[in-house]
Amino acid sequence: MRTMNLTLAALLITGAAFAQTQQPTTSTTTITTTTAVTTNRELPPAAAPAKPFTLPVVTKFDLPNGLGVRLVQYGSVPKTTVRLAIQTGNADEGPNETWLADLTGEMLQEGTTSRTAEQIARETASMGDDLNVNTGVNLVTLGGDVFSESAPRFIALLADVVEHPLFPETDLARIKQDSIRQLALQRAQPQPLASEKFYGALFPNSAYGRYFPTQAMLEGYTLDQVKSFYDRNYGAARARLYVVGRFDPAVIESAIRAGFASWKRGNSPSVPQVAPVGKRVVYLVDRPGAVQTTLYVGLPSIESTNPDYTSYLVMDALLGGTFGSRITSNIREQKGYTYSPTSQIGNRLGAGSWVEIADVTTKDTGASIHEILGEIDRIRNTPATAEELLAIQRNAAGIFVLRNSARAAIANQLAFVDVHGLGEDYLRNYVQRLYAVTPADVQHAAQQFIDPSKITIVAVGDKKVILDQLRAYGDVIE
Repeated sequence: MRTMNLTLAALLITGAAFAQTQQPTTSTTTITTTTAVTTNRELPPAAAPAKPFTLPVVTKFDLPNGLGVRLVQYGSVPKTTVRLAIQTGNADEGPNETWLADLTGEMLQEGTTSRTAEQIARETASMGDDLNVNTGVNLVTLGGDVFSESAPRFIALLADVVEHPLFPETDLARIKQDSIRQLALQRAQPQPLASEKFYGALFPNSAYGRYFPTQAMLEGYTLDQVKSFYDRNYGAARARLYVVGRFDPAVIESAIRAGFASWKRGNSPSVPQVAPVGKRVVYLVDRPGAVQTTLYVGLPSIESTNPDYTSYLVMDALLGGTFGSRITSNIREQKGYTYSPTSQIGNRLGAGSWVEIADVTTKDTGASIHEILGEIDRIRNTPATAEELLAIQRNAAGIFVLRNSARAAIANQLAFVDVHGLGEDYLRNYVQRLYAVTPADVQHAAQQFIDPSKITIVAVGDKKVILDQLRAYGDVIE
């Protein structure tokens, strides 16, 4: 569902700033260390320069129906990642359709006009993997990582699943009940509650801000609504197929043309029209008795197509997006307010965002906000030293190269580049662009894109303990 989709979105975006590290989702973990951490410890060795990143050769062709195909020979292991990425998802849901995209993705796995769900499971298992269907905000992906000799058969099966879904009504009630249970689980956890409030505030009157459905909404979905969502949003014109690994190119191309040539073209993809709201406001979601407060501190920001995006990535990594970032050093290492804070860059089509996320000890809620805002002011007002910046650049470049050393990662990166219209040079020159960022560039990015007057603060915690602490940062809305 929607909180799970953040993980997928993380796979589709580049750089250490997009790790989307999941935070603890339970309020039962007690943090007892609130004093400064001792400084009498051996420092880790400095990071070595990252190895250069070489983008494998990408063979491209399009089918007459609009399906784009990307073939990449990679690695020596006799396996092949096959991934179909369709530009649709939660962004295409109407005002009363929250999670309908997820429901449609689940129903795709329940069989085709020629295969039962059990047959699909058995076939894919014999090929070395399962059929994985993942619904995100802007992308739905279907695929698997199979034995190389099975790749043509898997492509044929994948084409059957996406082109000829059965949508059996007998399975709809079960899937809706699963969704209702998932809704209840997420609403019992602080981070999903904070996400709902935060993105609802940043993107009101938009699918990006509609985080959770109601139980009644889920119970009321019909098979006709599922079929309608599929008919409107699934088709070759919105899709690209990525094949990465070891395979016979001629055999794979023949399988793709045989399997997907008859797929309907469908509607062209569209970018949601969003009017983000950035303003200083404080929201409180009460969780009586919580020993931690979940904080979201952030604002709408730029997209990956912005000319200053690389400087913005490095700025984020320095500010909060890496383990060695300033905010992490401050509120984790020095103050002991939290265990694992992180910042996240959101890259939804037509609507970027930046947010610092931390589960902090309840009594230190206000102090944690003070330190986060203080680090934002510092990075805006004081350039980083060359040494500090180089350490961050080496870390970010190394993570980028490491993450792109696997078949699935290459498919994900190419999908991100395609859906955002960035071009292959985005990946090919990524490491060089990281190292070209200067301290002045970092400061400029912070000044331009992290405006303290536009920051929204969400706190999910024990009202009786944190309300007065929050009032120091603005009028509190419950």
